[in-house]
Amino acid sequence: MADLGTTVADERRPQPPGTKGIEAPPPPSLRAHGFASARSGGGEAGEEALKTKRRRRRRLPSRPGRTTREEREELTRLDLNNISGEIPAEFGNLKSLYKLNLSFNQLSGSLPAQLGKLSNLGYLDVSRNNLSGPIPDELGDCIRLESLKINNNNIHGNLPGTIGNLKGLQIILDASNNKLDVIASGHHKPKLLSLLLPIVLVVVIVILATIIVITKLVHNKRKQQQSSSAITVARNMFSVWNFDGRLAFEDIIRATENFDDKYIVGIGGYGKVYKAQLQGGNVVAVKKLHPVEEELDDETRLLCEMEVLSQIRHRSIVKLYGFCFHPNYNFLVYDYIQRESLYMTLENEELAKEFDWSKRVTLVKDVAQALSYLHHDCSPPIIHRDITSNNILLDTAFKAYVSDFGTARILKPDSSNWSALAGTYGYIAPELSFTCVVTEKCDVYSFGVVVLEVVMGKHPMELLQTLLSSEQQHTLVKEILDERPTAPTTTEEESIEILIKVAFYCLEASPHARPTMMEAYQTLIQQHSSSSCPIRFNEVTLEQLRNT
Repeated sequence: MADLGTTVADERRPQPPGTKGIEAPPPPSLRAHGFASARSGGGEAGEEALKTKRRRRRRLPSRPGRTTREEREELTRLDLNNISGEIPAEFGNLKSLYKLNLSFNQLSGSLPAQLGKLSNLGYLDVSRNNLSGPIPDELGDCIRLESLKINNNNIHGNLPGTIGNLKGLQIILDASNNKLDVIASGHHKPKLLSLLLPIVLVVVIVILATIIVITKLVHNKRKQQQSSSAITVARNMFSVWNFDGRLAFEDIIRATENFDDKYIVGIGGYGKVYKAQLQGGNVVAVKKLHPVEEELDDETRLLCEMEVLSQIRHRSIVKLYGFCFHPNYNFLVYDYIQRESLYMTLENEELAKEFDWSKRVTLVKDVAQALSYLHHDCSPPIIHRDITSNNILLDTAFKAYVSDFGTARILKPDSSNWSALAGTYGYIAPELSFTCVVTEKCDVYSFGVVVLEVVMGKHPMELLQTLLSSEQQHTLVKEILDERPTAPTTTEEESIEILIKVAFYCLEASPHARPTMMEAYQTLIQQHSSSSCPIRFNEVTLEQLRNT
């Protein structure tokens, strides 16, 4: 091949559309500006020569001409056409080269790694040749590379990761029509993101997730704008005693997977109960309340009520660790009791057999003591409002724990303005059918229902409906007893009689005729020297127990 600095420019010939002429070092006046191109000189005569002169195809020499070192260092643009052979490694010595265009030729071999030494290279086009082999990793050292075209070759392998690190390579990157494992889009100017699809997908997912979160936050904020003061209080109405508040909140959401149904261990009238194991190993029961926006009208009062409830300490009451009243979450956090509720225990044949009369009598006494504590030892008094067999939990030793008291409202001296109907069907006091004034005597009535449920092994619905009828009053006590546990001893028979008598007292239609929970508890624990009824246990009727 002729000297690139002297003879290439006068051997140009007409080119097909899309091809280029050989660009060589310019005259001295142009070289001073760092630009070399055959298109810069020649005038009209040169153009005419390019249109008419014919020459044969020539191979690239092993060295790119006999230019001087100074000329090589000043060369910024090299545009060669109608050539074949391999790309010389010596091109890597053209330190100032910014543009190298070798497209539309018959070049073979692989891209030389020495091209990576061209630190100023911004444009490289070797498209539409017969190049093969992999793309050298060293090409990623061309830190100023903005345009790379290697399409329509036989290049194979992976696109090097170093190429993806080129921040400037965002204008043109075309690697289509090759044998690459990872190739670019086939259009003329694909973006870098189309090559780096996994990265693009991650970025898109992050952006979409951010948009969704922001949209949800904006939606929630608009929903809360009805009362800015209420929002401020609600945001602060979270506290978990014995745990750090913020960490406990996040831990509960994580432990329940945002209250997934698979963590539900119970469902009540006020909400669902979830089991949550915190990161520290503590297991808690989280009662997520049903949405009741009207309950949050007076956030300050609710906050005070929850703080009072958190101070409750009784061996037969489930410990309340804390609460959360938030526009998105309303829940209470309790100690987790291992075994099922009283209701589930009575429903289970094996557990019901194991739940003998001694354990049943003890359970009734413990529940009575817990309710007496709430009514008489707390200031102000606390009404549970939903005493049921579902809200009495049992541990592995059948010890009772009253739960769900956190959904109650604190009773105040001027409680005549209470208007919330509370309780579960089958346990609600009859006076609540015509008045919405909730008193301690409502809890007393519900307790009476639970006592009969313990004795009978099932809800006493039919017995309650016919309690005052003449036919029901002649029913023998032994006929209503749960037959699954072992028959009671003589001492246990006396205790059962007392349980039934206390239940009847608590089930009086008039709330004024019912005992207080303290009186009921004292009756249960007092010593009885002999049977409360002189008749043999197997012959005692319900009427006789009511009248003694």
